Amino acid sequence: MAMVCLSDFEAYAKKYLPKIAWDFFAAGADDCCTRDENILAYKRIHFRPRMLRDVSMMDIRTKLLGTEISFPVGIAPTGFHQLAWPDGEKSTARAAKAMNTCYIASTYSTCTLEEISAAAPGGLRWFQLYIHRNRAVSQQLVQRAEALGFQGLVLTADLPYTGKRRDDVRNGFRLPPHMKLKNLEGAFEIDALVEVVEAVQGSVEVYLDGGIRKGSDVLKALALGAKCVFIGRPALWGLAYKGEEGLQDVLRILQDEFRLSMALAGCASVSEIGRHLVQFSKL
Repeated sequence: MAMVCLSDFEAYAKKYLPKIAWDFFAAGADDCCTRDENILAYKRIHFRPRMLRDVSMMDIRTKLLGTEISFPVGIAPTGFHQLAWPDGEKSTARAAKAMNTCYIASTYSTCTLEEISAAAPGGLRWFQLYIHRNRAVSQQLVQRAEALGFQGLVLTADLPYTGKRRDDVRNGFRLPPHMKLKNLEGAFEIDALVEVVEAVQGSVEVYLDGGIRKGSDVLKALALGAKCVFIGRPALWGLAYKGEEGLQDVLRILQDEFRLSMALAGCASVSEIGRHLVQFSKL
């Protein structure tokens, strides 16, 4: 079957991943309201028609904190990539480097920071940190990431307690014996984006993850002030399909869809994207 959109990868992953792995990747906490709303929120945003614009030459590149990436989509921090593909986060890092974009490695990776760094030397990598109660553990993780050339630190600040993931409870979810949390050994919804952008008044770059499923979603997020978006579950679906190659396919599809959405919106470069492109549904 030809893989032509991200939902094709989702369907493949659901069919072929073990149920316990699929349920872990697919689920949210409790009723999964935030997960579902993150996807539905994009449908309430519509583009304003813009015609007679010269889009014969397109430039979809952007910069993250001064570093250029091929288009404004990176890979968000998600854990346990070896549940989707044997090489786990090493494949993720290689795919991100091949597509010239940013990969945020999770504290809950099933590959070490050293393995991730060695898999894609020179790639743009950030490290996502959960603050450990033992501050020395957090300090050591940050120092390891810095020494390995990770260029950014992403702090998770919204998790004083973990949510109740019902499917994981029902399944008795545990990592298989051969997998470990290697680095701990010895959302914004788009509805909130406008408020965040207004609050910071251009003083910092604003990024968004959650619910990105199409190139038009990327354009909507950028129109509302995001500098870049990051994908979580779609990256795992790509890994489940064909590892590094499958994740590159996911990124290429998003890249092509984003380029097409920009052209249809009359934008020849990322710098032309702005709030004037979109309107919110009154429903």
